[in-house]
Amino acid sequence: MSMQLLRKLPTPEEIKQSIPLSPELAAMKAQRDREIADILTGASHKFILIIGPCSADSADPVIEYISRLRKVKEKVEDKILIIPRIYTNKPRTTGEGYKGMLHQPDPEGKSDLLGGLLSIRHLHLRAIEETGFTCADEMLYPENYRYLSDLLSYVAVGARSVENQAHRLTASGVEVPVGMKNPTSGDISVMLNSILAAQHKHTFIYRNWEAVTDGNPLAHAILRGSVNKHGQSIPNYHYEDLLHLYSAYADRHLENMAVIVDTNHSNSDKQYLEQVRICNEVLHSCRHNNDICSMVKGFMVESYLEDGNQKVDGGVYGKSITDPCLGWEKTEALIYSIADQL
Repeated sequence: MSMQLLRKLPTPEEIKQSIPLSPELAAMKAQRDREIADILTGASHKFILIIGPCSADSADPVIEYISRLRKVKEKVEDKILIIPRIYTNKPRTTGEGYKGMLHQPDPEGKSDLLGGLLSIRHLHLRAIEETGFTCADEMLYPENYRYLSDLLSYVAVGARSVENQAHRLTASGVEVPVGMKNPTSGDISVMLNSILAAQHKHTFIYRNWEAVTDGNPLAHAILRGSVNKHGQSIPNYHYEDLLHLYSAYADRHLENMAVIVDTNHSNSDKQYLEQVRICNEVLHSCRHNNDICSMVKGFMVESYLEDGNQKVDGGVYGKSITDPCLGWEKTEALIYSIADQL
């Protein structure tokens, strides 16, 4: 039983210097960040749509997908602000399987963390350069956040990480919105405690530095459903669930009360086609209750070029190798449907 240290990896600053963000693109990101913040604070009534593959497994199909989103954006941007998902770290329940581009820049190759760090930065930078989109990623490893901190406009903390102190403290120093998912148990109070912690100031050790944060007022909730003791999925996007969350959220007096509804995972029981119905139901709830309408700021949807999923060596371009995703034609129709209902 031992740990072998293979090689010292470059620091975030060194990676940023080798793959820099230009001042022009930095200004573009700053504008996008302001637009997203305005939605979460209520200054804007646009709807956020965080959408894209379960896992960004290969650069070219991801960029092609995002390029298609760009064309749709031009038709719905008066109502919807699209944030593409480029999730480069993949949590694994058992620790086995494809762990994302950070670990394996080639999904069929061996683990290569240095190659992975370079690949994920190149991919996020390509998205900005080629489409104008600044994107979302999951903060699976808090100490790695700074490798992408100048590129991301949205960060998610997953259901298995939301109770972790390092994630909460790091989120308090992130300069863009951080969505805190409810844990797999479904305990809403855990999620709200995590938001409270992220909105507070903290001093802690980060990458061997004594770090001080100001708190993140844009930390907010993501509902993703839960799993009971029998392993059965329990959704939490229904009308009564949203009313309960509104009441519990308001009691905490947290800043910028907001929720993003994750339409896949335990909310859909990973039945990816259900995402369309779930979006429609939540929008129906918003139309019938002003409190719900004020709290629900958007959706998180898993979508890629092709329907469903495949094995790592499946060979179908633009088809998920992790959780099943909604294909492009259904995705495009869903986005227009959401815009029509807003």
